[in-house]
Amino acid sequence: MKQGNFKTRLGYLIFAIVLDAFANALMINSNMGSAVWTASAVNISNSIHSSYGTTLFVYAVIVTIVNQFLLGKFDGHIFLSNLLFSLPFSYLVGFFSYILDPFQLNALPVILRVIVDVLGLIGVSVGTSIYQRCNLIQHPNDELAYLLRFKYLHGSAGWGQLFSYTPPVIIMIICYFTTGHILSVGIGTILAMFFQGIIIGMSDTIVLPSLKHHYSF
Repeated sequence: MKQGNFKTRLGYLIFAIVLDAFANALMINSNMGSAVWTASAVNISNSIHSSYGTTLFVYAVIVTIVNQFLLGKFDGHIFLSNLLFSLPFSYLVGFFSYILDPFQLNALPVILRVIVDVLGLIGVSVGTSIYQRCNLIQHPNDELAYLLRFKYLHGSAGWGQLFSYTPPVIIMIICYFTTGHILSVGIGTILAMFFQGIIIGMSDTIVLPSLKHHYSF
């Protein structure tokens, strides 16, 4: 597959967005710990009593602005593409979470919930890897990790992902001290913090290896 094949990359992009949103919903509904940014958004949503989809989108807008500062200049393409990705993705996560509610994944035996949670983490990581390499648009949270990875951390997916988690972790700590409890944090969150970047790096070479990273900083 040639990188210039826009229709093919667009198809992979749509698949990756749906996969990532569904996988995030799996992690939320398993109640064994969501991905780091997702868990942070769940806690914000609970703290300010807003809908989950809206919280995710507003969160994404803020991160989009932060990315522009990291770039050191205004990049209209990245700014608009981050917002374009965020809107459908934010509400897709909420939609899939609602669809999964009747299955009561959080009532399964703990070992099965852990398996569902880990499968969700793998899905999130694979989806991220695919849409990053489609080189069309990506979520601002992943853009942040991408910028850190290639501009500041010599291409290390693991370190890029880990450093990008500083803001959501700080926000979760603030939510804990203001509400007295913390939601959607568990084994999946810990695994995501330390292994999501590594899984993304592995997926880059294993899943659709014909897709290559394109970056210019």
